Amino acid sequence: MSAALTQAPPVTAFRAGCVIRGQWIEDDLLQFGGRGVGITFLSPDPQRILPRLPLGGAQGMADLYALSFDDILDYIERLGARLRLADNVHLQQALEASCLTSSLTRPLLQRTYESLPHLFNARFAREMADNTVGIPYLEGWVPKTLLDGRTVSIRAFGARALHIIAGNSPFIAALSVLRNAVTRGDAIIKSPSNDPFTALAIARTMIELDARHPLTRHLSVAYWKGGDEAFESRLYQPRNIEKIVAWGGFASVKHVTRYIQPGLELISLDPKRSVSIVGAEAFDSEASMRDVGRRLATDIGAINQEGCVNARVIYVLSGSDEAGLSRLDRLAHYTYEAMMALPPTVSTAPKEMDEQLRSLLNAARLNAEWYHVVGGLRDEGAIVVSRLPEPVDFAARLGKRVANLVPIDGVDEVYAAVDAYTQTVGVYPESLKIQLRDRLALYGAQRFTSLGYAAHAAVAAPQDAIESTRELCKWVVCEDCDPAVTPPLWEDAELFKASAA
Repeated sequence: MSAALTQAPPVTAFRAGCVIRGQWIEDDLLQFGGRGVGITFLSPDPQRILPRLPLGGAQGMADLYALSFDDILDYIERLGARLRLADNVHLQQALEASCLTSSLTRPLLQRTYESLPHLFNARFAREMADNTVGIPYLEGWVPKTLLDGRTVSIRAFGARALHIIAGNSPFIAALSVLRNAVTRGDAIIKSPSNDPFTALAIARTMIELDARHPLTRHLSVAYWKGGDEAFESRLYQPRNIEKIVAWGGFASVKHVTRYIQPGLELISLDPKRSVSIVGAEAFDSEASMRDVGRRLATDIGAINQEGCVNARVIYVLSGSDEAGLSRLDRLAHYTYEAMMALPPTVSTAPKEMDEQLRSLLNAARLNAEWYHVVGGLRDEGAIVVSRLPEPVDFAARLGKRVANLVPIDGVDEVYAAVDAYTQTVGVYPESLKIQLRDRLALYGAQRFTSLGYAAHAAVAAPQDAIESTRELCKWVVCEDCDPAVTPPLWEDAELFKASAA
């Protein structure tokens, strides 16, 4: 039985519907809970649409291979032109609804929607495909002669994939659509309850662009409540899908693993955390200190610290003596001031505060022997300065534009802070990044970037230390073996018999 809500009438309800292979569906609607208080949305009964979601056999993807890669880029370019927020009623409706369900504020959401035409750009898509997969492999068979004389030809084929996306940014829905297009995949996108609208808005735009185009017909977007075992156990089967791309928290990713079996692969983009490391050069001058403060503010405050990329704990080579702590206090004030001055399209005061974090922050403020707290009196964000070279004991709860500066005396003190969950490390200056990257990569760090660019990640690059776009493909091998060049096994067998006789 589908998991529809049965509570009292909602304060606000949105009609979400679903898209299945070029068709907009809004029949058999059930009411589901959004993330906002009193917010619900209407979406088709998952059990009713389940038989229509799977493509069936992978041979149903043959129409995608009638397209050249230039055809795909042309479609992406035309789609991007239609994804202008000012002209697209579907995106406008998605924005209004997302303002109530998302943890992001309106200026941040609006900026993301306005950036969609830049993402769906032919030049950008070409760069992404070439860097993360290799266009020759997407276009045809790439031959190479091996040492034993055989020719091995390799081609990247698209897969039937289920994308279980996160809703902390509309960008994730858009990126999933783009990755599916460049890999010639067949995608079922499971929308999250805090953003059941963005992927649908893009899919509906694709229908209006060309409902019969193969790229349109190989995209489905639907919602079902995660954990609906009666539904998931029928859909999550190798006969229906070959890969599951799972974004989100630990519990949701772990839940998906129960369905993994031979023929069904998991591509896990699980939760991560990020740190920053600031060298002593930050204190060379007043100008350098203000520059570092602005960079730190951006890494902390961008998208309101909702992403895995955002800095939460920052290790600073200020020294842990009194002079060092005094320098660190000044940097904290510059960072807070810069964060408050960030454009609203980059960062705003959070929509709501984590009550437990607020209590912990207030407790730290009263404990001047251990911490110095800058800001946070209006839930606008804060910088907590540790008085000892160790993070606050509530580091795991840092968010809502609250970060922790930690004084250290040597770079070796940051090694213990980096592990397999560390995604991004923002570093200042560049020379320190070069010095640290080989060592910290061994500890588990997955991305190094210049301080201030943590939330400005390159899409045309690996993510979370995996090549997720490349992994969306099936890598098929075709071998040509000439017995005159590559010794065959049957000759080995004849020689063995002769020697035995």
